Amino acid sequence: MLPHLPPEIDYGTPARSAEETVALTIDGYHVAVPKGTSLLRAAVHAGIHVPKLCATDSLEPFGSCRLCLVEVEGRRGFPASCTTPVEPGMVVHTQTLRLQQLRQGVMELYISDHPLDCLTCSANGDCELQDMAGVTGLRNVRYGVAGESVDGVAGAHHTCAQKDESNPYFTYDPAKCIVCNRCVRACEEVQGTFALTIAGRGFASRVSAGQQQPFMDSECVSCGACVQACPTATLQEKTVIELGQPEHSVITTCAYCGVGCGFKAQMKGNTVVRMVPWKDGKANEGHSCVKGRFAWSYATHPDRIKTPMVREKITDPWREVSWDDAIDFAATRLKAIQARYGKDAVGGITSSRCTNEEVYLTQKLVRAALGTNNVDTCARVCHSPTGYGMGQTFGTSAGTQTFKSVEHADVIMVIGANPSDAHPVFASRMKKRLRQGAKLIVIDPRRIDLVRSPHIHAQHHLALKPGTNVAIIDALAHVVVTEGLVNEAFVQERCDLQSFEAWRAFVSRPENSPEAFESVTGVPAAEVRAAARLYASGPNSAIYYGLGVTEHAQGSTMVMGICNLAMACGMVGREGVGVNPLRGQNNVQGSCDMGSFPHELPGYRHISDSTVRSTFEAAWGVEISPEPGLRIPNMFEAALDGSFKGLYCVGEDIVQSDPNTQHVAAALSAMECVIVQDIFLNETAKFAHVLLPGASFLEKDGTFTNAERRISRVRQVMPPLAGLGDWEATMKLSNALGYPMHYNHPEEIMREIALLTPSFAGVSYEKIERLGSVQWPCNEHTDEAGTAIMHVDGFVRGKGRFFNTPYVPSEEKVTARYPLLLTTGRILSQYNVGAQTRRTPNVHWHDEDRLEIHPHDAQERGIQDGDWVGVSSRAGQTVLRAQISERMQPGVVYTTFHFPESGANVITTENSDWATNCPEYKVTAVQVSKVMQPSEWQRRWADFTRQQLALLPRRQAHTAEVFGK
Repeated sequence: MLPHLPPEIDYGTPARSAEETVALTIDGYHVAVPKGTSLLRAAVHAGIHVPKLCATDSLEPFGSCRLCLVEVEGRRGFPASCTTPVEPGMVVHTQTLRLQQLRQGVMELYISDHPLDCLTCSANGDCELQDMAGVTGLRNVRYGVAGESVDGVAGAHHTCAQKDESNPYFTYDPAKCIVCNRCVRACEEVQGTFALTIAGRGFASRVSAGQQQPFMDSECVSCGACVQACPTATLQEKTVIELGQPEHSVITTCAYCGVGCGFKAQMKGNTVVRMVPWKDGKANEGHSCVKGRFAWSYATHPDRIKTPMVREKITDPWREVSWDDAIDFAATRLKAIQARYGKDAVGGITSSRCTNEEVYLTQKLVRAALGTNNVDTCARVCHSPTGYGMGQTFGTSAGTQTFKSVEHADVIMVIGANPSDAHPVFASRMKKRLRQGAKLIVIDPRRIDLVRSPHIHAQHHLALKPGTNVAIIDALAHVVVTEGLVNEAFVQERCDLQSFEAWRAFVSRPENSPEAFESVTGVPAAEVRAAARLYASGPNSAIYYGLGVTEHAQGSTMVMGICNLAMACGMVGREGVGVNPLRGQNNVQGSCDMGSFPHELPGYRHISDSTVRSTFEAAWGVEISPEPGLRIPNMFEAALDGSFKGLYCVGEDIVQSDPNTQHVAAALSAMECVIVQDIFLNETAKFAHVLLPGASFLEKDGTFTNAERRISRVRQVMPPLAGLGDWEATMKLSNALGYPMHYNHPEEIMREIALLTPSFAGVSYEKIERLGSVQWPCNEHTDEAGTAIMHVDGFVRGKGRFFNTPYVPSEEKVTARYPLLLTTGRILSQYNVGAQTRRTPNVHWHDEDRLEIHPHDAQERGIQDGDWVGVSSRAGQTVLRAQISERMQPGVVYTTFHFPESGANVITTENSDWATNCPEYKVTAVQVSKVMQPSEWQRRWADFTRQQLALLPRRQAHTAEVFGK
């Protein structure tokens, strides 16, 4: 039995049937491989290692390096094995004297134009050029090298080419480039940005970013695909240059967006040297974005809170105390509040920053230790309408597909999402499918990158007015129904017919036609009709949506409308179709799964269900109230009314992330005990009485659940800087409150989750270790790895249910005083409230939130690019720098919310979704005018921030220095 390369190496396509198998002989061994397999891959299958430089398992064959040459009996010449397909009866030789001589000659040419610093090069031990020099047996170079001359004649070399150090994360050293094209091909095939090219011809050719620009001035998005592909030290992480090669690695899961990329944290002791995307990561398959690949240094930033702190009032200085003293202080305060005001005077907020196990413990603490259902999560302000809308129509509140399913889509509809910025690794996979010929429909007020980017463009961009989503979805449905595009067979077999007929009659009304809604949405009726026909014709059509769907007053209505459309066209239950919410944060799906909503226990089971409740009561040994608790907005209102006095907030910055910042701040100021557990002194912590140090994802052990319901391990790569993990801190607080929790490891918590949650019954650490990940539902009714595609044979609720979705205009209307509509979103380099990415070199790309405004609206107001502008709404006012952009349509402005001083949520109102109270971030009526000074709120924020920083212990001087700017 010949040895095989590790399983993550793969150069070909596995056999699909015996009829496609080709038999041949390689170096005397009989080999059978799938038709179409390259000779290089066939050799790998036989355990034979053929030298190579330009070939890699993640890219298409290229055949430029000429190292993988082989001899084929009966053929002239020496074909490249990476580009030569197998044929029946071939007799191939990979190791002959002539091949050895040819390969040595090729390596001589490479080395002759390469610096002679191999022994001191930072890539030493991790350089394929070095490896291949050894494999080919090269010992002497006959040509001038590194600027030397031969027989007194100077050679032409690139060894003095200037380095490009412009990127904060990696260097480009053209002196070490062998022009293998791997970086260029990775940029094209994997990332889809097309930022790199080969400039020059022949010996003068070299890799170039853009038009021979520095990397930071080009279209490069710093995803790291080029660095990963580079076989030499031409493209290399600066951390490797600084720290040297890593000595071991730990597989973990990214803590940014809901894609949930797998990474290898490559380490020296407890120090992270680099994060390398894991090839076996099911969500990313070896790809990454700038945040997951490079922006992890925040985990050891000097701003980290490493010692618990307490104070009596928020005007008092902070006192550093031990963990035990801090926990006792917090528990004593909470018990006193409950004794005085009742058990429902306190509550908790969980976070997507935490693992499933940590979230589960937090909601258990609230319900079992505090005896109330006043627990909520950050999904309240993002995807709570997804939970409601998909639960009503399909029976479960989660995406129906895997990310890989998009590779089978013929039509892709993106609604209210900007994957290129918010979910870049999935966007790369999607763009690859679009380059292969899939059609694209974009529904968004803004011209996002997907509308037109290198080698792709949207067939239809429905640039609707903010707040008119439901009108668009009803108009699309009207076309499907009235033009006979309904998949009648699917509906008859899979759906509730009574609800379908009622819905059919509803959307057929003339008032729901594209023509009737044209003046409402601003989208030409012909465009809507064409998009509807394209989606319905498929044959495989998939919908992907984001916060531009959910963060509306009709967010839940819109989610139900999307599900209606998918069911009517039969686009559910197989590869390449489905309804797929793009979750914004790493574990927002998991935080919902774990019972963080006040009306649901883990697994989305209602608190009023006595059978479900009794199961938890028996396991937890307490009585659980059947009444739903307070949602986050209700907690704020109750605090201002004087009936809600204590909050345990784990990993969530509600002051910066929730709408109407001044309202949130007032509510926190009215509370008697605010406990914040976080890694930094965030905006919410400025109102806290207890600050418990949190743990970053590099210090966590547990699981995250991504947007495709994939449960992946998060593994601790370094000990918690503050001494305790988040789950341990929550457990200590519960014990101090009088409800004992005793877990020795997060694995024990997952066992309890699996015991009490049917959709997690088959989930275990052992299984995840063995399979890499699993997807819920995962139990005795599913495959061992869980459920990849939902609703294959039937919906979770039985028959899919249709809901009428009448369009109701938002209460937030433009007027003469507020004539523009503001919508918000994210940008690639920054993340959420920016607590992590602002403490990394990502600020080189985006160092402030800006207001995008159309040239027409700017000209009317005398605004030029870069001017400071006041943005006023019914809720408040802030000041931002203007960015004139035609991405926006006239009458609409746009900003991000990554920097607290920007005050983006000072101007968003408290309007919210009718079913879930999800804020209407995407529709705020505003006026914009040129100003010369900060807003009143920004002056107050700066003063309050300085006061709070002055109350920190002296050892936190760095925090004061950074945040005082």
